[in-house]
Amino acid sequence: MKVIMLVISLFGLLACEQNSLSENKEPTDSEAMTALVNKEDGSKAIYTAENVPEKMTVQEKKKRFRYLMVPAVKKVFSELKQQHQNIERSIKSGTDKLLIKQLKAEYKAESDDDLLARLKPHPVSIVLAQAAMESAWATSRFFVEAKNIFGVWSFNKDEPRIAAAEKRGKKTIWLKKYKSIEEAIRDNYRVLARGDAFSKFRQVRLISDNPFELVKGLDKYSELGSKYGKELAAVIRYNKFNQYDLKNNI
Repeated sequence: MKVIMLVISLFGLLACEQNSLSENKEPTDSEAMTALVNKEDGSKAIYTAENVPEKMTVQEKKKRFRYLMVPAVKKVFSELKQQHQNIERSIKSGTDKLLIKQLKAEYKAESDDDLLARLKPHPVSIVLAQAAMESAWATSRFFVEAKNIFGVWSFNKDEPRIAAAEKRGKKTIWLKKYKSIEEAIRDNYRVLARGDAFSKFRQVRLISDNPFELVKGLDKYSELGSKYGKELAAVIRYNKFNQYDLKNNI
């Protein structure tokens, strides 16, 4: 009888571990942006970008954020990493000259080395930290209504956009509206690759993939200045976002 009870207990433990793993597993379908998950009170919740559940705990808010953001950021990072490697091979072999010329114009690169520096994607952890800070953990109106994760302004009246609730003086502030989370992430990478204000960030990125060093070069991204990098570092460290960098380094 004791042997039978021991076997039953072992099977019970294995089942609990498997259930726990399945609950914490991140979804692979980032385009769907939905996930059926167990809430802390035992009920089920479907997490979507368009809806923010009421009365979420901090843990539930962060869980929703990870479900929506982590697969999308990983996907875009992989795409950009592959592009960087392809262009590096093309430059070495002297092929795809027209494509390289077009990319130089798009990214405002002055040389082959400059282009590669601009195309190199920064770590996933930094994107997640910025997304958490800029979108209030994927709960801001800009995120819900426009998939605008990073608070990117719009200066083109012909592109999809939404108006901010507050004005600066009499001026309406417009923010870009994206079709998907992935599109917003790609645009954020592009902003940091093209912007003159982020040249220091790109220089550090050439020699290091350490997110805690890289965030120091984002002081011009926010009105917070140097405090912005410190806050990003704190968000990465506290939420262990750098765990997603281990398999993604270039």
